[in-house]
Amino acid sequence: MKLFTSSLLLILASHVNAHDIDLSKSVLKQLPDLESLYLHLHQHPELSYKEQKTGQRLAKELTALGFTVTEGVGGFGVVGMLENGIGPTIMIRSDTDGLPIIEQTGKPYASKVKTLDANNNEVGVMHGCGHDIHMTSFIGTAQQLVMHKAQWQGTLMMVAQPAEEVGGGAKAMLKEGLFSRFAQPDHVLGLHVSASLPAGKVAIAPGYALANVDSVDITVKGKGGHGAYPHTTIDPVVIASRIVLALQTIASREISPLEPSVITVGSIHGGSKHNIISNEVTLQLTLRSYNPKVRAQQIAAIKRLTQGIALSAGLPKALAPEVYVHKDETIPSTYNNPELANVMTASIKAELGEENVVKAEPVMAGEDFGMYGRTDENLPITIFWLGGVEPQSYATSVKNGDTLPSLHSSQFAPDYPLTIKTGVRAMTASALDLFNQSTSK
Repeated sequence: MKLFTSSLLLILASHVNAHDIDLSKSVLKQLPDLESLYLHLHQHPELSYKEQKTGQRLAKELTALGFTVTEGVGGFGVVGMLENGIGPTIMIRSDTDGLPIIEQTGKPYASKVKTLDANNNEVGVMHGCGHDIHMTSFIGTAQQLVMHKAQWQGTLMMVAQPAEEVGGGAKAMLKEGLFSRFAQPDHVLGLHVSASLPAGKVAIAPGYALANVDSVDITVKGKGGHGAYPHTTIDPVVIASRIVLALQTIASREISPLEPSVITVGSIHGGSKHNIISNEVTLQLTLRSYNPKVRAQQIAAIKRLTQGIALSAGLPKALAPEVYVHKDETIPSTYNNPELANVMTASIKAELGEENVVKAEPVMAGEDFGMYGRTDENLPITIFWLGGVEPQSYATSVKNGDTLPSLHSSQFAPDYPLTIKTGVRAMTASALDLFNQSTSK
């Protein structure tokens, strides 16, 4: 893999070709088609692991642009390869799955899709996390880079990834040889729409951007009996309650205050009737951190505390709580390579204007985009936030202190024309400069 340097002079020198192109005008010409694509994707969302038609549509778009396209990678993932001379390989990734949400935006183009979930329950389906914006910007970027092939050299690798919402898509694509069957990229780029940033703006966080995510189940055992005779029982509800409170001391007393850590008990279930002490209570937790060592410390502390509390309540070791970490749902933190993030920041500022690019702070949300940088080669990756809020609505919310609909909200409705145009310009400018920077050395 080619050496990656952060020399600002080299970065600025590489802008000559990229910013000779009027991307604003070029994207504007394509915008009607992109808006049509967005509305189609928005109105036809598919849940994780079921993105078959979505993948087929993206494959069709990439094929029409001249890419060599492979479908069915890691589920319904799509890989498009375009060789354009000798140069670096740059991968641009989009995610494709929707969420089990009934859309309540009131928009005339709102999703009306309903389907059955894994438990055979009928649910609505909505692109409540902006993946329709991601896919449209993805195709728009491919269009621009194909239109301006004379301005760059190298290999463009477009990856449409399924199952991001459940943390499985990136793992599946890597397991099926994404970087061995196709190419090992020199840089991996992504974007994610933001529900707290006005459309037209972009935010980038060098370093940690998104968190480690773990889903943990705790099964608390007990000795049930009659609620009127608690002295004859060992109450798992009480043990579980003690565990909930004790878990908060992990962050406050065991982990360095300089290290971000979140342990949230999102679900607690036990018992069946007012006067019955049950035999079992279940807890469901989400764990967040950035540092992998903190993640390991969280899990070890949970196991130790739960067993200690159960023993102190008089439970035998045979009935110790069971702590189960869902390995298939574990997502590593996303670490934006600082050098790559700085290159992209410079590129996007030159394209959108310095006032439209801000430094983002890390968030405790999770994204499996981080998997692409957790390979043996430690590939440089960067994902940036793409503002999606209609600018006047954003200004009004700031003035009045109103809360905007968040990602995963049934009322989330991005200002899609401006958001798409900004996303395509930002991603295209970044890719052009990275191609030119590498080939000019």
